[in-house]
Amino acid sequence: MISTDAPGMIEEAREILSWSEHVYVKIPTIPEGLKAMREISRWPNGRINATLIFSANQAFLAAKAGASYASIFLGRLDDAGLDGMEVVRQTRQIFDNYGFDCQVLAASIRNTVHVTQALLAGADILTMPFPVLKTMMHSPFTDIGLQRFLEDWAKISAK
Repeated sequence: MISTDAPGMIEEAREILSWSEHVYVKIPTIPEGLKAMREISRWPNGRINATLIFSANQAFLAAKAGASYASIFLGRLDDAGLDGMEVVRQTRQIFDNYGFDCQVLAASIRNTVHVTQALLAGADILTMPFPVLKTMMHSPFTDIGLQRFLEDWAKISAK
């Protein structure tokens, strides 16, 4: 999405959402974006990812405007010396309190600690760089355990 005014965002969304039923339109959580979200969310295919969220208040407004996802930028908040995970916790509680049908998306994840904390804070979805995902799948303890198991199996099967 390139437009920063609601009519432009709405026009772009019509095109983008026609590509596939699996496509969501990313709309910045700014006043004009909230106007566009409200209109687009009324469409049968109005799938919205409200992006650039840095507070629970912004997430609340995006959910009220009909967003499907509220993307909270954890890493950028943490980079600024703020507590991004607290925003995820607050947003989860607000969404639960009010029964919003909007999912909490933890974005800008920097490391595996962020992953665990975001999941514990109630994030529904996480986006992360591939190296973080690879780190999640690896543990030296698993490697050692697998090596020992295979060595033990080789000893037993050799008998």
